[in-house]
Amino acid sequence: MKRSIALKRHWPLYAIIALPTAFLIVFSYWPMLGVQIAFRNYSPVYGIWKSPWVGLRQFELFLTSPYFWPLVKNTLSLSVYSLAVSIPCSILLAIALNEVRHARFKKTVQMFTYAPYFISTVILVGMIQIILSPTSGPLALLFHLLGDTNPPNVLASANGFSSTYVWSGIWQETGYGAVIYLAALASVNPELYEAAKIDGATRLQKIRYIDLPGIRSTIIILMILSVGGLLSVGFEKVYLLQNNLNLSRSEIISTYVYKAGLVNADFSFAAAIGLFNAIIGLILISIVNYTARKVSDNSLF
Repeated sequence: MKRSIALKRHWPLYAIIALPTAFLIVFSYWPMLGVQIAFRNYSPVYGIWKSPWVGLRQFELFLTSPYFWPLVKNTLSLSVYSLAVSIPCSILLAIALNEVRHARFKKTVQMFTYAPYFISTVILVGMIQIILSPTSGPLALLFHLLGDTNPPNVLASANGFSSTYVWSGIWQETGYGAVIYLAALASVNPELYEAAKIDGATRLQKIRYIDLPGIRSTIIILMILSVGGLLSVGFEKVYLLQNNLNLSRSEIISTYVYKAGLVNADFSFAAAIGLFNAIIGLILISIVNYTARKVSDNSLF
């Protein structure tokens, strides 16, 4: 009786959450039933429910594959490199913008650093290919001006792939990441800055003892979320930058899943790799969250 009265009283709230809840059920939870093809020898003729059950055979094939360790190594090296550079760059940009007192200059810099985030991946990769072209790109022209008629072909270099991917991502996403830290800095108590000014603290001391501790919880939460996706490096950008010459370093788990699932039509094998990826991500985010809670009393859950 009490529940029916509460339902009638608060029906507008239930109506508001009804559509998002239905969206999650239909597009997020219901499709999870299809994960079972990772444990089946899926055939479009028999469908998901009638394809023969093979247990963990697809996982065994992946774990014993000669591609397993190179894929894991390439994925981890790329994601750790990106994580190690992106977080400090976003923090430094946010702190630098927070120290700027000229409002118009601050907004201008923030706009120019934030705008690249809205560039699509395809356009970004096209820009990278034009800039790094060994024949007609700005980099090639610079080498010619310096007297070097044989500029390096960065796009065809396996060793240069990681830096190309990471630093182009820094240019595109640092401004967006800094917005989050700027919002955290805005919540720092202004009285702390006044007290530090009275005590004669320098600007670097205020950053060290006020700004960084003030955004520590935000840094930890974002780091936990990032670690959970270490094996989920962005597929589109890697795939578009990939070629036969840099394949030894650019082939990662997500691109391998795409090729196994769509190109080779081995849907069960691709689903098993994707599920393996998700499980490892869950384990990593749990470990980092537990460590953060023990060390700093800040955690995601």
